[in-house]
Amino acid sequence: MSRRLPVANGNSAIARRRAARKRLPSWFRTSLPTGAAQESFIKMRENVSKNSLNTVCEEARCPNIHDCWGRGTATFMIAGQSCTRGCKFCAVGTLKNPLPLNPEEPDKLAEAVDVMGISHAVITVVNRDDLADGGASHYRDCILSIHERSPDVGLELLCSDLDGNMEALNMLLRDLPLRVFAHNVECVPRLDKLVRDSRASFQQSLDILSEAARLRPDLKIKSSLMVGLGETDEEVVEAMRLLRDSGVHLLTIGQYLQPSDRHLKIDRFPEPSSFEMWDSEARAIGFEGVACGPLVRSSYRAGLLWEEAMGAEPVVTRDATGSAISSLQKSAYVSKEGLVS
Repeated sequence: MSRRLPVANGNSAIARRRAARKRLPSWFRTSLPTGAAQESFIKMRENVSKNSLNTVCEEARCPNIHDCWGRGTATFMIAGQSCTRGCKFCAVGTLKNPLPLNPEEPDKLAEAVDVMGISHAVITVVNRDDLADGGASHYRDCILSIHERSPDVGLELLCSDLDGNMEALNMLLRDLPLRVFAHNVECVPRLDKLVRDSRASFQQSLDILSEAARLRPDLKIKSSLMVGLGETDEEVVEAMRLLRDSGVHLLTIGQYLQPSDRHLKIDRFPEPSSFEMWDSEARAIGFEGVACGPLVRSSYRAGLLWEEAMGAEPVVTRDATGSAISSLQKSAYVSKEGLVS
């Protein structure tokens, strides 16, 4: 005789957590690409499906997948599916001792990038504190393998903090064919203990970013902040100043969204006017490429953001979709009442 599982009711802990989750406000809207960008997205999606490829874009259900794929950018996660850290905001599973690194991954990753036909690839990683070099040698092998097979593809590494191992960072970056080295501080300094694993900190992240800038002045250095975690508008601006002073050129700011009922609750939904203010402040501080908005993620329009830093038109003014908000936009943008012209 089979046992019946208990059904969650309105008084259960699960039901109470779900009821407490905040609803998305009206300004969470984005538009789909049209024309050539739409054709590019469809072609890339067909390549991914036909070749059974895996991307962070799909697995994380990124709201900007149509936009980024339509403009030749895709994101891949390497070094396994489990992280050695347990940050309160992240949906990636945690294991003290993850599976060993896959020695075939560099070649398989290079094949995936080649088959997808992209122009800019973002390679992101899980933390591997179980490894002496934090996984740096494996990350390096993956980047080199992609470059060997697809030398014209722009490469961006969204790296861990390597547990503060500067020797590993030096080894990783030496002559590595990158456009962008990225590492996310995630939140303002005051919220480190609430949001991030105890082995991470804003200062350790700054140290990694500043050392990367020192080691490779030819690269664009990038970081990202989430809002809606309990910070103030002023704390966001101060965090931006600390990042710029540490040599960061590219900045993205986006809304934190709770992955599940077990994760950190959303504290607030900053209104579009706040994102517009942060965008303006970031440009005034001296960032060379900026994307701020409720649906912006750390890899948002990554290839175009690099192009902006190299002198191209700002990302936020190029076929705006509503994900990013800026006073530079001359066309439709998202206001607190919804999408307006």
